[in-house]
Amino acid sequence: DVLSGIQSWLKDFRVYLEWPCLRMLFLGFSAGLPLLLILGTLSFWLREAGIDRSTIGYLTWVGLIYAFKWVWAPLVDRLPIPILTRVLGRRRSWLLFAQALIVIGLLGMASVDPKVALNQIVWCALLVAFGSATQDIALDAFRIESADSDRQAALSATYQTGYRLALIWSGAGVLWLAARVETGSGSYDVDAWHFAYLCMAVSIGIGVITTLLSQEPVKVQLAKVRNAKEWLH
Repeated sequence: DVLSGIQSWLKDFRVYLEWPCLRMLFLGFSAGLPLLLILGTLSFWLREAGIDRSTIGYLTWVGLIYAFKWVWAPLVDRLPIPILTRVLGRRRSWLLFAQALIVIGLLGMASVDPKVALNQIVWCALLVAFGSATQDIALDAFRIESADSDRQAALSATYQTGYRLALIWSGAGVLWLAARVETGSGSYDVDAWHFAYLCMAVSIGIGVITTLLSQEPVKVQLAKVRNAKEWLH
């Protein structure tokens, strides 16, 4: 009984080694990476740069973009991106577009000192947040359409795993990277933060490569409901 149970578990576990699940692991990593970089980690950077706490508190409102992503979700679902959609398909084109916005925003944050150009940091953080929210929209549709209902639980599990790993990397990982290149003088070292955020921009490449290596999913055609009575049944 024990042996048969182990064999059954191994058989069920194989689903997580299939490409659709591994793909969602990498894309989940790409989805989870920006969150702390514009919230907790950014707040830590700004405090070290000497920005006052009230200003840092206002900057946390950037995270509200995630709460309003439903506003442009229908556009992501229906509108094609010129040229890019023709080459990659609708879901992958929006994923790649959103990832490009994240990379541009992170590179912008990695190129300025908040003590000198705080406004640019804010605008770049807004760009990262918008790109991240857009990626979430496209990724949800991509996940649903890329496998049948029997695989959705496994896809969701691997997505969440990748997301959590990204939170670790964008939190503790950034601090570790910054500490590795600090001059050791004990004072604020903006170059260390630039290096850390540059590494985060490069890390988004995991999602970019996964998007390029994936196939465009087949769009699910939902059955039309003719009347309310049919919908209730």
